[in-house]
Amino acid sequence: MITRSPRAALLAASLLLTGCGGGATATPDHGAEATRATISAPTPSSEIKVQVVPRRLPGLGPKTWAKVPSRARQAVVVTGRGRDSPLSTVVLYERTEAGWRAGDSWPAHNALKGWTDHHRAGDLRSPIGGHTLTDAGGLLRAPGTRLPYDRSVGFTARGTGFEGEPLAGSFDYVIAVNYNREPGTSPLDWTRPLGAGRGGGIWLHVDHDGRTQGCVSIAEEHMKELLLALDPQRHPVVVMGDAKSLAR
Repeated sequence: MITRSPRAALLAASLLLTGCGGGATATPDHGAEATRATISAPTPSSEIKVQVVPRRLPGLGPKTWAKVPSRARQAVVVTGRGRDSPLSTVVLYERTEAGWRAGDSWPAHNALKGWTDHHRAGDLRSPIGGHTLTDAGGLLRAPGTRLPYDRSVGFTARGTGFEGEPLAGSFDYVIAVNYNREPGTSPLDWTRPLGAGRGGGIWLHVDHDGRTQGCVSIAEEHMKELLLALDPQRHPVVVMGDAKSLAR
């Protein structure tokens, strides 16, 4: 009978996990696309534990992933239930040496009519895509964010939403999505590089328990968490769209 030392058993397990190639496939700007397997030392019961960490953001296909800047170390992923659905979820991912680690999943609203690849002013759809996050603001004092923050009465929300819900407080905290806007300016800046017809003013903001005109909204407590977490030094981005579109 042939017996193997713990070191030999560990080496054999390593070869099985890495396969014949023994290496990961790299994409031009994003590093290894494969997952990383971490093997612990053999336990008394000879069990081997494997921890798999995603090397790219879960749910994103190659076309969408290619739009995520290689320097991004934080990503807010907004995943819609369907192309025409106003319901979605938001997850903040942090990029580590091991891979992308997910935070909590938060319920969210997006635009009344869902999503679009070619947003137009007044179409009541949220724009699909990936965009940087550089600026924030709100009616209330900043809760300690490292993003540039513009506190202004210009963020006063009035009126009611599509279901008759009051909009008051919706813009207490906002983060500007850099779609058709000038980064490095207040979210209230109305410069539109693509022209007014392509819409703008797309924000992450406080949820008013209803569908939006194009923004993504989450509960106030989660907006505070997001504002506290986002760090300009980590080059945060938002990737948003319905699940099927993001998987392309």
